[in-house]
Amino acid sequence: MEQRHLGRTGLRVSRIGLGTLTWGRDTDEHDAADQLKVFWEAGGTLVDTADVYGGGDAEYLLGQLVERLVPRGELVIATKAGSVPDPDRRFDGSRGHLLAALDASLARLGTDYVDLWQVHAFDPDTPLDETLQALDIAVSSGRARYAGVSNFCGWQLAKAATWQLAAPGVRTRLASTQMEYSLLQRGVEREVLPAALDLGVGLLPSSPLGRGVLTGKYRTATPSDSRGASEQMAPFVEPYLDEAASGIVDAVVTAADGLAATPLEVALAWVRDRPGVVAPIVGARNAQQLMAALSVEALSLPDEIRRALDDVSAPVHRYPDQDWSTL
Repeated sequence: MEQRHLGRTGLRVSRIGLGTLTWGRDTDEHDAADQLKVFWEAGGTLVDTADVYGGGDAEYLLGQLVERLVPRGELVIATKAGSVPDPDRRFDGSRGHLLAALDASLARLGTDYVDLWQVHAFDPDTPLDETLQALDIAVSSGRARYAGVSNFCGWQLAKAATWQLAAPGVRTRLASTQMEYSLLQRGVEREVLPAALDLGVGLLPSSPLGRGVLTGKYRTATPSDSRGASEQMAPFVEPYLDEAASGIVDAVVTAADGLAATPLEVALAWVRDRPGVVAPIVGARNAQQLMAALSVEALSLPDEIRRALDDVSAPVHRYPDQDWSTL
């Protein structure tokens, strides 16, 4: 699998990442082991998790599998901290919480360091410089090799990345930002992606298959074994089952038919090769699903197909997002 630099850093990662959102919850140890082995054998290196996935079980399971199946040095392990199970405060970006969460993550993962440590979301109740100081401490202490953020909007990312760049050699530059991005969700193109490109921050798209909708599985009905049929996950899928999304999915299916490919491959190839994108994070229910996603390595979309998908999924960009001087 092709390797790409993560932002303007020396860290290289596979251009498809393996997500572990369901590990320890819907994905058991056997299926997780099969996924990790398939991913590694295909040349995949980037494995993304978080301290809240499965209540910590995803990290623990990954740590157990790495010890048995894959050499630690051949994976780029990325985790996140900052989300908390508190209905009154969803995110805690305080230095104390973040550093304690990192130590707990390292214990569950069974490793001395993570390759990429990410702030899971912006915390409006904590000064941003305090949150970012936790990243600096993590890197300077050797507990994290690189640092990034997740779910920061445009101004939040620009402020954080600029703050870090203001003291080179003292503060840790942001290597990445993880955001939802797909043909069904192109909101990052308004401000997040331009900021990331300008500041040298690599984009790691989550839900690159539109929460599974872009595979075409929901075109006629909701499969009984799908996320959309799950009581817990149905609200996650439902926003992408509207008429506008249906038209985009139809275009993806048409493109796939013309290329003798699958809708999954077409949708994943589109986001993988967008400017600024480093590695879409793909989650799978089992190894067979993951292998279907990894087959995208052999596909590059022809320019005319890419442009057609761009047009059919184009978000509305008005003042001040587009060049106001032309309005």
